[in-house]
Amino acid sequence: MITLAEAKVGMSDKVDQMVVDEFRRGSWLLDNLIFDNAISPGTGGSTLAYGYVKLKTPSTAAFRALNTEYANNEAIREELSAYCKPFGGSFKLDRVIIKTAGTVDELNFQLREKIKGAVNLFHYTVINGDRALRPDEFDGLDVFLTGSSTEYNAGGTAFDISSSTLLDSEYNRFLDMMDEFVSGLDDTPTAFLANTVLANKVKGVARRAGYYTRMEDAFGRAVDAWNNIPILDMRQYWNGTASVPTIPIDATSGTTSLFAATISEDGFHGISPTGSNVIQTALPDPNAPGVLKEGDVELVAGVVLKNSLKAGAFRNIKVR
Repeated sequence: MITLAEAKVGMSDKVDQMVVDEFRRGSWLLDNLIFDNAISPGTGGSTLAYGYVKLKTPSTAAFRALNTEYANNEAIREELSAYCKPFGGSFKLDRVIIKTAGTVDELNFQLREKIKGAVNLFHYTVINGDRALRPDEFDGLDVFLTGSSTEYNAGGTAFDISSSTLLDSEYNRFLDMMDEFVSGLDDTPTAFLANTVLANKVKGVARRAGYYTRMEDAFGRAVDAWNNIPILDMRQYWNGTASVPTIPIDATSGTTSLFAATISEDGFHGISPTGSNVIQTALPDPNAPGVLKEGDVELVAGVVLKNSLKAGAFRNIKVR
């Protein structure tokens, strides 16, 4: 397992190190996610598949009467496959712009904006990725958790915290539901993942209940938390034509979901090809033939959930 910070140590190129830091600055999740860099494409045209065994149903214990046998009960595992997928983007600059005084800023601007776009896409896919619908992407938490035992309040009545008045009157009941939700997980979550609207609502409940805490990320920036569990605002997703919540809000009911995940080797983690080059960068070469010089940034990665009790989804929270 490797983090982006550890991957950076193995890079000799200063630009590559800068790019890794930009990804880390742009995403608490990417900075804290661990990657199993065990996928080898081989020589036969691999599909970048990652095979793993998931604990589906744990074993149980029971009492027995004297002179009787235990009823057999086994833990159930299933063999699954996940896939690394390449994602990122490229940009072109005229060689005149590159060689003109002060244009290093333009190159940096394009590079940083491309990194932001890749982070934006990663956040969206971690939640909404669905290979069955869009084969070029990896599966996300919504696919992993739909129908699982840690999908909380999936068929229940929408819980309304859409106004300050409702937050004042309902925050104690929300606390009870949050306790039930978290207690259904196998471990304390590493983080909660929410869209901007719900993140603000959860922080509002935390302040009213005395659960609101703050911590610092690796770059010294404040991170809002629920009883020391970071509340990650997954923000908006720019789909090329419009900004939409990264975690969708139903247009009719005004409901959304809160996700929780435990980042660990046996829980929720990233996957990547062998080596430390999770992120690849190519800068425009001003001395190459042609007037337009191309650069690109690319990640080859995916995510897996090895234990269904290491993540959960709190459904039907009304925020609008």
